[in-house]
Amino acid sequence: MNAFDLGRKPAILAGLLAGLSAGLAAPMASADEVMLAPTPVIRIAMEGAYPPFNFIDPDSNELQGFEADLLTSICHAMLARCEIVQHEWDGIIKGLINREYDAIMSSLEITEKREKRIAFSDPYYRIPAVFVGSKEVLPGEVTPQALAGKRIGAVERSDHEAYLRSFYRDSEIVPYAEAEEANLDLLVGRLDAVFGNEFQLSKFLQSREGECCHVLGAAPADPAYRRELYGIGLRKEDEDLRARFNRAIAQVKADGTYDRIRAKYLSFDIK
Repeated sequence: MNAFDLGRKPAILAGLLAGLSAGLAAPMASADEVMLAPTPVIRIAMEGAYPPFNFIDPDSNELQGFEADLLTSICHAMLARCEIVQHEWDGIIKGLINREYDAIMSSLEITEKREKRIAFSDPYYRIPAVFVGSKEVLPGEVTPQALAGKRIGAVERSDHEAYLRSFYRDSEIVPYAEAEEANLDLLVGRLDAVFGNEFQLSKFLQSREGECCHVLGAAPADPAYRRELYGIGLRKEDEDLRARFNRAIAQVKADGTYDRIRAKYLSFDIK
């Protein structure tokens, strides 16, 4: 379990100003009394089994990763005391609803099904969808028109396959049970491209087998691929907390903190 406690100088100043504005109508609280006033702790669940986003460091036995670092910065931006609670993936939403903690920040994808149960902050990361192909083909246009007549592999019954079948109707879409099977067919030339999650495909490209290939391009802006957005899970009634998280997410993205943390763990943009 990790905890990080932020400074309370802004809270002290606010308390002193409030006391001054009250005049003689009420006694002003002393600085010591304000400092001793309890500050509610925001408890955030994280799994710790999805590197590099969240994982248990073997040396410190603490939660580490992109989300752990980003959460620290978000809580500083909120001037909040936060505590990370490790929770296994199974039942993590149920634990939120049962008030075992106040939020979930554990690569929780924003889906219609989940939005029926809980609320989400604004997305704090997304996984781009990309086309990968042979290095013999230069990166370039990957629009439906540019890839007409090409054989494109994707994991069957995935959002990636659905996107291709909706918009790349002049291409031959080849479904695969596993991403590794599509990558192998790309390697031996049975496919012209594979379309999928950039995080997963980057692992293939970093492998010895993946030396054959590179990213041809990201899914075009039009038609846009709008899946795989991840947000902080919250109870629907906690609107104030949701607004605080949204302001803090916007702040760390605007001041450069987000990009510095992302570069530590991932080689591509996920904003």
